[in-house]
Amino acid sequence: MKTCFLIVNYNDYENTNKLVSNIKDYKCIDKIIVVDNNSKLEEKELLKNISSAEVLYLEENKGYSSAINYGSKYLINKLGDCYIIVSNADIIINSEKDIKKLISNFDNNTAIVSPIINEHGIYNKGWKLPKPKHEILSNIPIVSKKIKKKLEYDLKEEITKVDVVSGCFFIIDSRVLESIDYLDENVFLYYEENILSVKIKKINKDILIDKTVEIIHNHSVTIDKNLKKIKKYKILKQSQFYFNKKYNNANILELILLKLTYYITYVLLYVYYIVLDILN
Repeated sequence: MKTCFLIVNYNDYENTNKLVSNIKDYKCIDKIIVVDNNSKLEEKELLKNISSAEVLYLEENKGYSSAINYGSKYLINKLGDCYIIVSNADIIINSEKDIKKLISNFDNNTAIVSPIINEHGIYNKGWKLPKPKHEILSNIPIVSKKIKKKLEYDLKEEITKVDVVSGCFFIIDSRVLESIDYLDENVFLYYEENILSVKIKKINKDILIDKTVEIIHNHSVTIDKNLKKIKKYKILKQSQFYFNKKYNNANILELILLKLTYYITYVLLYVYYIVLDILN
């Protein structure tokens, strides 16, 4: 099967251009596309400078999942069955050998293959699907880090079957993507990985991590303004509630507790950031 590279871009021409320049000569990649999630006009103009990839411009930003679906359907329509490498713009790949190694792990029962993701020295090795009780506890700031640690994998084998992998970089078989009716576009951002995992589990396919391959996620560590942090937190918890209600079999009591812990933490964060703004 052919291998395609799908980059989701949003106001990040510089990193997108670097990534395309890095992979444009990889012989194992048959096509590169950039799906622009309705960036600013000046960013769209800059994207026209990228000659080694086809750029698809979306008129509306409907979220990460929507952009992946749009690009994937375009590739499948053009090329038929293929392996689709889904990537953020701010990804650094060490060599073509890494892509070849990841692709070599696919068999008839494999849905997704992912490397280890290096995020500024912190290694993302996938995670276990949380139960509703984990989600409730994760809304409590003091407990959330312990819950996250509990759900992390400690990879022993070179190739390990996991529940969930990071959405910033993974390779998926297009036939699997079609069979699960693509990603759920009801979440704008966050929890798309957990939802994808549940969908794949239902068709009894595997999600694998190859720990011999490491990809760098060079995401920005700039500090958001307090209002932006609150907005992101709200989007995160909306996605959390949707996931638990539709995909995680949360009962009425668990959904109430999810809402309650979210609102309490939201108010506390809001007050905290207002005080910070006043002091600053």
